[in-house]
Amino acid sequence: MKRILITGGAGFIGSNLCERLLNEGNDVICLDNFFTGSKDNIRHLIGNNHFELVRHDITKEFFAEVDQIYNLACPASPPHYQYNPIKTIKTSVIGVINMLGLAKRCKATILQASTSEVYGDPKVHPQTENYWGNVNPIGIRSCYDEGKRCAETLMMDYHRQNGVDIRIVRIFNTYGPNMDMNDGRVVSNFIIQALKGEDITVYGNGLQTRSFCYVDDLIEGMIRMMNNPQKFIGPVNLGNPGERTILDFAKMIIEMTDSKSKIIYKELPSDDPMQRQPDLTLAKRELDWQPATDIKIGLEKTIKYFEGKINNK
Repeated sequence: MKRILITGGAGFIGSNLCERLLNEGNDVICLDNFFTGSKDNIRHLIGNNHFELVRHDITKEFFAEVDQIYNLACPASPPHYQYNPIKTIKTSVIGVINMLGLAKRCKATILQASTSEVYGDPKVHPQTENYWGNVNPIGIRSCYDEGKRCAETLMMDYHRQNGVDIRIVRIFNTYGPNMDMNDGRVVSNFIIQALKGEDITVYGNGLQTRSFCYVDDLIEGMIRMMNNPQKFIGPVNLGNPGERTILDFAKMIIEMTDSKSKIIYKELPSDDPMQRQPDLTLAKRELDWQPATDIKIGLEKTIKYFEGKINNK
């Protein structure tokens, strides 16, 4: 049994990770300030004697005795991280410093949930971990993109200077149960609009591409990275290489929900990347990992989840 701290533990990915680690027999501390996380995601875990929920903001110091830290705290969708961009970058920089300080003191292993956004609007396709990216440092997405890039820098410097045992994963578009209905991301937007019979909003011409990974696959990759006996620290891409256009994805959602929704087009937001596809060569070699969930099976589970949320409102 390990004592594991998950920051952002009430969020979409964090709550799924809490459940998986509890099922494996660990003690889990879920830390969240509930800016984007939801108690509904972890309410069913609260009676578990091995689960502890703490309301806390990681931009303030936190003290505990833990063996592992999964640092997931940070708003991850554009509407959320652009709502308070200064707070977003503080979470990625000051928050990571605080968690690295905790890991140093406890001699804990810390995994940083980084992002494919460190690649910006990439000039290399698919994206490999040795690509340095094409990021606008002063745009409306910079609070998130550059915040996560700085977090990776801090992770590496604490590792080199202080010997902190680190892991870095770069998460590509992920979907599944516990997503926020209003998070503004492609999967949740399209499914909610389709289920409600509303127009499906496609930005630009819809020919930009994304690769969608089911949350269970992502969590398997994260846990393998954390417990990797080879001491491979990353960064490593975790995502699904099944690239498809946003327009094709919208049509798939309409078909799967049997919706009467129409597709409408709006102006493409600033600095929105045109391509997203992970190169998984490193993940396959170092972690023996690749996604296993077919997109339609994953979407069926996600649609069922959102149907339940809509019907219970």
